[in-house]
Amino acid sequence: MFESVGAWALIGAPWIYALVALSVLLDVFLPVLPSGVLVIAAATAAAAGSGAATGRLPHEVPDILALILCAATASVLGDLAAYRLARRGGARLDRAISRSRRLTTARERLGGALARGGGALFVLARFAPAGRSVVSLVAGSAHRRARDFLPWSALAGLSWAVYSVALGYFGAQWLGATWLATAVSVLALFGAGAGAAFVMRRQPA
Repeated sequence: MFESVGAWALIGAPWIYALVALSVLLDVFLPVLPSGVLVIAAATAAAAGSGAATGRLPHEVPDILALILCAATASVLGDLAAYRLARRGGARLDRAISRSRRLTTARERLGGALARGGGALFVLARFAPAGRSVVSLVAGSAHRRARDFLPWSALAGLSWAVYSVALGYFGAQWLGATWLATAVSVLALFGAGAGAAFVMRRQPA
């Protein structure tokens, strides 16, 4: 067993980027994938590699900026894939959404937010459990314009990536590049998700 997340990074940084990108890309369809955990673990490894947490400099560690760009880009691509899929879903997807009061309400709120040019709901949804999936699918099924959807998707993905990487990086600085630091950071990410879900539920329809 590795004693630190920094040691885990020695498996090879390119593979870390690939795992992070694939997990973030697919969790719009499979929200159970641990994409946030992988991003935080990779950021903790990056802190170890920079010497911020251990004072040592391993050779194969992920880079912080590259990790942020990797996670944010994969997030936007996943959102776009779900959006396009829902946009082409036609009447069948519309009927499925109409049977769910939660999805119907979400579509109304998102439509209003897009019409007003506001995207706070999009950013909040990126942190809430399965919120990213709901936003992308509902925006597509409502046939919202891609030029209205994509900028907010990019902002939401970048915000989530920066926050997740910052949790892993600074957690390693404060607690060391250990699995304890990763666990604390993951709990902070889940806490942000719970807070986002609470705020979204209290938004007026």
